Amino acid sequence: MVLLKSIALFIVAALAEIGGAWLIWQGIREHRGLLWIGGGIIALGLYGFVATLQPDADFGRILAAYGGIFVAGSLAWGMVVDKFKPDRWDVVGAAVCLIGVAVIMYGPRTAV
Repeated sequence: MVLLKSIALFIVAALAEIGGAWLIWQGIREHRGLLWIGGGIIALGLYGFVATLQPDADFGRILAAYGGIFVAGSLAWGMVVDKFKPDRWDVVGAAVCLIGVAVIMYGPRTAV
């Protein structure tokens, strides 16, 4: 159950951060205005809050693992929202990042 909660929180955090950045991008680069930018700022704040709900208490571990989620999630967002077509190197890179997430977050804990 803890594993499922952690994965769900990573997904929610990714939606908030990537969505927030996209809203700001749209507000500035696509000239959609301050409401889009404000929505992006709120979403980015929500991301920061959601990250604190992870079951693991180590900030560095959570943020490092989330980096891999962000990479894969950004490509997925681009595919769904912006009709981006990743090439095989995008897919390989995202897979490497997700393997890194699994190792960092869910590998057996031993002191180095």
